[in-house]
Amino acid sequence: MKKWTLLLLICSIAMLGFSANTVGAEDKKIKAGFIYVGPVGDYGFSHAHDLGRKFAEEKLDWLETVYVESVSEADSDRIIDRLVQQQKCDVVFTNSFGFMDSTVKAGERYPDKIFMHCSGFKRSENVGTYFGDLYQMYYLNGIMAGALTQTNKIGYVAAFPIPELIRHIDAYALGIKAVNPEAKVHVKWIYAWYGPDKAREAAESLIAEGCDTLAFTEDTPAVIEVGQEHTEKGKQIYTFSHYSAMQPYGEDSVVSGQFMNWGGMYVKILEDIQAGNWTNEDVWWLAKEGAAILGGNETDPVNPKFVDDLKQAMVQTEEFGEISAYDLVMTRYDQMKQGVDVFDPFVGPISDNKGNLQIPAGERASKDDLLSIMYYVDNVEGTIPQ
Repeated sequence: MKKWTLLLLICSIAMLGFSANTVGAEDKKIKAGFIYVGPVGDYGFSHAHDLGRKFAEEKLDWLETVYVESVSEADSDRIIDRLVQQQKCDVVFTNSFGFMDSTVKAGERYPDKIFMHCSGFKRSENVGTYFGDLYQMYYLNGIMAGALTQTNKIGYVAAFPIPELIRHIDAYALGIKAVNPEAKVHVKWIYAWYGPDKAREAAESLIAEGCDTLAFTEDTPAVIEVGQEHTEKGKQIYTFSHYSAMQPYGEDSVVSGQFMNWGGMYVKILEDIQAGNWTNEDVWWLAKEGAAILGGNETDPVNPKFVDDLKQAMVQTEEFGEISAYDLVMTRYDQMKQGVDVFDPFVGPISDNKGNLQIPAGERASKDDLLSIMYYVDNVEGTIPQ
């Protein structure tokens, strides 16, 4: 009897210890710092990330967050140090390609902290990478652009010539080519993530050169505002919003667009960290994971004002025969949600605009291919700046 009593006592103590450890793990507080390249009110990249931060903080009661906005690449080391040393952050998210090297160096300085870099490719024991890519949505935007253009000159206002943007420009161009092989894409580089004046100037220049359709990578609605202004004056300019729900800035101009749901990804990463399951593998989410979303606002994949025009634009395809541009967009969107094995824009044959075969017939570009892509496909004019 004494032996059984002793055994029960030991088991009870062990269970109490287990319960205490479990509760401790579940209640472990985490403080996360976020570094943005632009202001949170930019309506683009930084704004979308901040919405994701807020979502994670609301979802996870053990999470505390802080952020620093409008950080230059040159100042990123100092800001990371501040978040770790003064703010006492356990994990730091650096949210721009240009912060990559600073993030890796910070990992060396603070081996007991975790760092996550958005859109980069360098990792170490305590430095991971993550990204939600929009190239699939750009392809769908391209289908609509190719179907609607009247001039067959389509413009793109681009920030910096890095693989991410080349991937989006090429996907956009491939969508255009799928329905309108005669149309060409014209790119103007502004060398700014947040540069509304430069974006406006580039948009006006493209319109003056004959472009009637515009997409862009710049974190304000400046391009859309230009499109809306011309449309109101009687010259229809079709635009596609970028990264956030920008349709309210161009209700008569915005056809569709693409935006990111960063919230789900941030929750997943932070839950893994809190549970001790985090690894430094690259996190890369697409439409299948619900990261990439089609539309110029939160409710409509296509602006209702342009649905009829897209339904009337009939195109010939090998897979579906004759189909409206609208139905083609919706069909491809559903396929993308099933995964890249069902449909992906980067399936060969794909050649660059210098006549070189880049992706052989029947082959799909690998993730590494897409992350390093630095060539224009054959319906994009010009050369990539060095």
